[in-house]
Amino acid sequence: MNLTLDFGNTLIKAGIFEQGDLVHFESHANFTQKKLENMLKKFRIEGAIASTVVNDSLPIENFLQKNYHFVKLNPGTVLPIKNHYETPGSLGMDRLAGISGANFIFPKKNVLVINMGTCITYDIVTSRAEYFGGNISPGIDMRLKALNTFTDRLPLVRKQFSNTLLGRSTSSAISSGVIMGAYFELEGFISAYRKKYKELKVLLTGGDAAIFETMIKSKIFAVPNLVLYGLNKILSVNDPN
Repeated sequence: MNLTLDFGNTLIKAGIFEQGDLVHFESHANFTQKKLENMLKKFRIEGAIASTVVNDSLPIENFLQKNYHFVKLNPGTVLPIKNHYETPGSLGMDRLAGISGANFIFPKKNVLVINMGTCITYDIVTSRAEYFGGNISPGIDMRLKALNTFTDRLPLVRKQFSNTLLGRSTSSAISSGVIMGAYFELEGFISAYRKKYKELKVLLTGGDAAIFETMIKSKIFAVPNLVLYGLNKILSVNDPN
């Protein structure tokens, strides 16, 4: 069994894999070493891998390093794909794990990964398991906060589903503008990439994916824990045995 950890900006996600199957999943706003140890009492893991975009994961990393075969995902980690990104040191590890997961789910296919978290990222992995880059735009919360922060009078609106084109109050106009604006962005990128990449598969993941899953007209596949699947695949190609 393998342990996979994704330290994000908002949540820490933990997954236990047996072979290629996710058999246990937990998500925490605050994930301590004690919580980890309690979880590991239920499973006999052999290896662990972590992807992090934050700095408070060191105690857990040190614990795993001492007790298991441990991999911390970094630009030098051996991958199941070829990474042609021009600035690999600046590439978010969650993006790298996501495209590795996409290649695991759809091997030998062109895949677009859309991760809807703090930012909305678009990444392509080709049928030859090659990655060249993608796009980054503000996430839903970031857009809502920006309207409030950079204006004098616009309120901070709570994130909620909206599929109306006509906001009839300032709050509903913001909801509509942010949600529908992101929706049209998604559809635009999907359409543009489908013209360039043959038989493109589209995977939607991230915390805000559920808002758009039913809205998008194009055929997509929702994979909530895509990053964890990618981490498990990366760990398998770094197995010392």
